[in-house]
Amino acid sequence: MADFRAEVRSWLAENCPEGARGPGQILTGSTKIKIENPDAKLWLDRMAERGWTTPMWPKEYGGGGLSKDQFLVLLDEMRRIKARSPLVGMGTSLIGPTLLDFGTEDQKQRHLPRIIRGEVAWCQGYSEPGAGSDLASLQTRAVLEGDHFTINGQKIWTSGAQWADWMFILVRTDPDVPKHDGISFMLLDMDQPGVTVKPIQLISGNSPFCESFFDNAKAERRDLIGELNRGWTVGKRLLQHERSGITTLAGGAQRPTGPKLSDLAKKYLGEDDGRIQDRDFRERILRHEMNARSYSITQRKAVEETSEAKTPGPATSMFKYYGSRSMQNAADLSRDIRGSQGLGWEGDGFSTADQESLRMFLSSRAASIYSGSNEIQLNIIAKRVLGLPD
Repeated sequence: MADFRAEVRSWLAENCPEGARGPGQILTGSTKIKIENPDAKLWLDRMAERGWTTPMWPKEYGGGGLSKDQFLVLLDEMRRIKARSPLVGMGTSLIGPTLLDFGTEDQKQRHLPRIIRGEVAWCQGYSEPGAGSDLASLQTRAVLEGDHFTINGQKIWTSGAQWADWMFILVRTDPDVPKHDGISFMLLDMDQPGVTVKPIQLISGNSPFCESFFDNAKAERRDLIGELNRGWTVGKRLLQHERSGITTLAGGAQRPTGPKLSDLAKKYLGEDDGRIQDRDFRERILRHEMNARSYSITQRKAVEETSEAKTPGPATSMFKYYGSRSMQNAADLSRDIRGSQGLGWEGDGFSTADQESLRMFLSSRAASIYSGSNEIQLNIIAKRVLGLPD
């Protein structure tokens, strides 16, 4: 492994542009988002050519074919030079792994290489106005008509739908059987008549989520994933990938997004011989950093177990629960450290960083709701990890 580490270190030093190190734009594959940093595109192209946008995916589809140990070495070396992930999004973290689990060879050959090269962006069509935590109550209908399905209905909280080229969607294909048994999982081209997307503005001022409407939209028969009316199994597997995110660069790499909390505290609260002056904040920050470190170590262990088991286990609910809590705690600390400066929405008295901190705090409130609420995750942990009765 020492030889591989030396190879990775040398390759990164030569191929990772300075503009792809530290905070900055990370591409999603969407052709609808302007590339602000040419180094980000150069970094994506170089990593995709190596297969390292998806390091552990099979080489036959364009992936890196790395072992779990090699993957961890790559993460370590990227963190060492503060290299950003070259590509993020639901392609690499959600639908790609699910296609590897359930897709036909034709589906893999058509979709995976484009995901790996960052040529397409994906969104998730799960939640509906009447089907959130009780997702199996979804009502969006798909009717098979020859070589395609005709889809009618509505999805909500569709992350990034306004930038997506494709959607993976759960639809009801048999309304006359128990709700879990009449659901199918399929892929839908978003660029067609009959698909309407309306962004939803959040309290943070951003619009990462959308409403998506389908009026006789079409999905090809060949893009049905798994068996007809057996999509609930596929959909649950995808949620496991979503909640873990541990075998992608996006999930495993600690992407720097701002100053360390300890440095922030020294700036706003003062320091004494390199120590944060406020004792309470010292303890809060130390506790947060210790928890974040333990979380990272547990993620590394889970990479090994996931690689051996081939599929994510119930521990994914633990990652989702703790990851969302950790995100919210970091946002709380960033706001509290800034004091009144952390409450500025706009105006000359507040820096861009202050305003972004407040928006991060507001948007982080949703982290314990999306991808399956934390209450649902606690139920899963109680039943499948602890073995408690219903």
